[in-house]
Amino acid sequence: MLMQSARPLVELENTSEFIARHIGIEAADEQHMLSVIGEASRRALIESIVPRSIARTNPMQLPPAATEAAALAELKAIASKNQLFKSFIGQGYHGTHTPGVILRNVLENPAWYTAYTPYQAEISQGRMEALVNFQTMVCDLTGMPIANASMLDEATAAAEAMTLAKRSVKNKSNTFVVAGDCHPQTIEVIQTRAKPLGIDVLLANSHDEWTKALEGEYFAVLAQYPSTSGRIDDLRADVEKAHAKGAAFAVAADLLALTLLVPPGEFGADIVVGTTQRFGMPMGAGGPHAAYMACRDDFKRSMPGRLVGVSVDSHGKPAYRLALQTREQHIRREKATSNICTAQVLPAVVASMYAVYHGPQGLKRIAQRIASYTAILAKGLEQLGFNARRDSAFDTISLKTDAQTQSIAARARSMGVNLRVYWGDFICISLDETTTRDDIALLWKIFATEGQLLPSFDAFEKGIEPMIPVELRRTSAFLTHPVFNTHHSETGMLRYIRALSDKDLALDRSMIPLGSCTMKLNATSEMIPITWPEFANVHPFAPRDQQQGYAQLDEQLRAWLCQATGYAGISLQPNAGSQGEYAGLLAIKAFHESKGQGHRNVCLIPSSAHGTNPASAQMVGMQVVVTACDANGNVDLADLQAKCEQHSDKLAAVMITYPSTHGVFEMQVKELCALVHQHGGRVYVDGANMNALVGIAAPGEFGGDVSHLNLHKTFCIPHGGGGPGVGPVCVVEDLVPFLPGHEAGGITGHAVGAVSAAPLGNAAVLPISWMYCRMMGAEGLQQATEVAILSANYISARLKDHYPTLYASANGHVAHECILDLRALKDTSGVMAEDVAKRLIDYGFHAPTLSFPVPNTLMVEPTESETLDELDRFIGAMIAIREEIRCIERGEWPQDDNPLKNAPHTAGALMKADWPHPYSREAGAAGLGDMRHAKYWAPVGRVDNVYGDRNLFCSCVPMSTYE
Repeated sequence: MLMQSARPLVELENTSEFIARHIGIEAADEQHMLSVIGEASRRALIESIVPRSIARTNPMQLPPAATEAAALAELKAIASKNQLFKSFIGQGYHGTHTPGVILRNVLENPAWYTAYTPYQAEISQGRMEALVNFQTMVCDLTGMPIANASMLDEATAAAEAMTLAKRSVKNKSNTFVVAGDCHPQTIEVIQTRAKPLGIDVLLANSHDEWTKALEGEYFAVLAQYPSTSGRIDDLRADVEKAHAKGAAFAVAADLLALTLLVPPGEFGADIVVGTTQRFGMPMGAGGPHAAYMACRDDFKRSMPGRLVGVSVDSHGKPAYRLALQTREQHIRREKATSNICTAQVLPAVVASMYAVYHGPQGLKRIAQRIASYTAILAKGLEQLGFNARRDSAFDTISLKTDAQTQSIAARARSMGVNLRVYWGDFICISLDETTTRDDIALLWKIFATEGQLLPSFDAFEKGIEPMIPVELRRTSAFLTHPVFNTHHSETGMLRYIRALSDKDLALDRSMIPLGSCTMKLNATSEMIPITWPEFANVHPFAPRDQQQGYAQLDEQLRAWLCQATGYAGISLQPNAGSQGEYAGLLAIKAFHESKGQGHRNVCLIPSSAHGTNPASAQMVGMQVVVTACDANGNVDLADLQAKCEQHSDKLAAVMITYPSTHGVFEMQVKELCALVHQHGGRVYVDGANMNALVGIAAPGEFGGDVSHLNLHKTFCIPHGGGGPGVGPVCVVEDLVPFLPGHEAGGITGHAVGAVSAAPLGNAAVLPISWMYCRMMGAEGLQQATEVAILSANYISARLKDHYPTLYASANGHVAHECILDLRALKDTSGVMAEDVAKRLIDYGFHAPTLSFPVPNTLMVEPTESETLDELDRFIGAMIAIREEIRCIERGEWPQDDNPLKNAPHTAGALMKADWPHPYSREAGAAGLGDMRHAKYWAPVGRVDNVYGDRNLFCSCVPMSTYE
């Protein structure tokens, strides 16, 4: 007989345990929040906000929620299907050793991976110092004067170099010359990017074709250095030819090789791009890795991506800030230099720390070892009867193997080794940091015939001359700044990493209420698998039968995301939200062309849209036509109808964000979609706000044709301080054939080419979203959406008497975020939204989104992960700041000298003997009375943005500056 206290096994097994770990609001909290909002239940709240015409009628068909342990075990079984061969493929991806101190304290540390893009400079000084180290590293190694704070991958960086050159040179040609010995994936992405822009890519596949091309007309040239087959070309004369024609010369360069080779900047290159993957980031089946771009000084104001510069704070001390192109898409929209609004900050930090840890001598030693092993390998193969095709090489040799090519490659695979077959009758072998003597002996064995005597290392013990031409050997110094010559012990490195992370605010310290950014929990169980060797050590161009684990992960995650969105097909290739937008618009463009309607090129975009929307439309050759919004922030349907009728014959698409960027569910979205379809256009629903839709409404069901998702928002991939991200592109059935292909990765027959360097884009972080979906199940995902909406409405209701919500539905409710209207404060107190944002730092918070989409407002998105206690702490800080503003309004503090105008307050400023302000030091410190929460001290005062742009400096600060 069972005891009355016995509980059912299903209850004890608690397979949905993770839902309560992810969602911060408990049942009692929910009832309190609903009472504040004025709704009886969460279901009633949702039904009063989400239009019934778009509400889902069928739940998502997903596996039931699994425990953390069960999900990890299931994913481990999937990962084990990946076969870990020793890959000597190269092609821009190499084995590397991530130093343990960097692996544990950066890549696996939430203080680094849960931070946001450093728009708020004062609470981002640590990661911006790491990014300035990255920029300095790139400048030093390439010999260029300026570099940005990372790009998405080498292939897209090369495509951006093409468009940067087009914008920057006076030559009016539309031809871009590309060396055929560039990496194949780079060539493919360039071709994809060039086509809609009307740029002709001239591929030179031989020396004669290259020579002939340089004699012709073109606006820019791209060469690989060393080439994909390993050759090291002397490009100096070619650069002079290009410059004589008023054209730019771009070089895709291997940074590790540049420790030994003459850097491109020393032979006149205008733009240099590449990847930093081999600086400590595992291959991860293609990403994420930080690419780089460096350029000549007079190109800097047209350079895409993020650039960290040095300015001064309010105390005259050096301080870092994002410079020049910061948020340019929101300002310049379709005239932006690029649609890139993020980068690969976390991998860039890893790469910069790798350089700090090893220093110039350590990097050079690694490079010299690789170069020596390459020369030894070539000598041994020569003894076996295989001669390297060229005399020059750094880490890669190519062998003309003719009819033996496939049999040698097959023999290698039978021995657990991947070689690269190139041009059908060549084999390329690339060595890297992880290569050992045993690896070289194994390679010799692969090429040896039965009974043939194998070469020996004995003859090379005293060293070997590398295969680098004498005239191309580097003589200039690099990485001379003290930061690269100080922290070489693990103790020193550990403390340097900790010192930087202590300067910053990330989710491990407090809520980050950024609207349109969805800074939710990045659970530890979700993060654990990304460094498993079965995921981390896979080469993206390894044979597909060795990547069955990734294939299953890809298939399952795409199926689950289709359930969440209502779409028929998805590609996970785009490695950022901006790239997902771009791929989606390419799909629409290719669809129209397939119907003989390539003239359809008008893209309607509401004035409230995210700035990347018009920038992406411009990149695919569309003409942007802006449509109005009404007084309530909704798309003005009358204006939209007029524009549809005006451009009916040329209408390609409309781009909307839903819920809108104004934080409301627009009631007539189905009518909007029908109107555009009626005029032959397709509907692009930006997935930036998908965290308000999962489980309750699906874009593919209410009229959307295309969406991109941000897995780094809705599906828990961390923001990493500004990347990595994943931007899957989702489409309805008739657009599936127009999803991006990837010839180099074996994805053939698609109308649209590659948009990322690797077939699966940032494959190594996909396990994070897989784990999130697997542990939450359909019920948990829907609950997360509903609680995110609940929390936003709670904040809006609590703050309405202090800061009115600018846009709301007829019943006063909002979606998953709310815009707090601070515009009236300027007249009553002189206080601007920026002042409130900086004052929040004193209270220990990252500011909400500042002045977007409406100037002088704050957009707040709490997400479902925050506890009621943290929501109330934020609300309390906002109310306390409003009381401070009332003191200014009453004349108790002057408008130009008060806690808001002087925020943030550093500990050093508050401890000075002289205190000239009309408020107390205690008032300046803010929040010291609340001892339940550790006080965060900003490391710098308010940063001077104008000074930073007028005095642009983007490398490591000389130590004398701090003296």
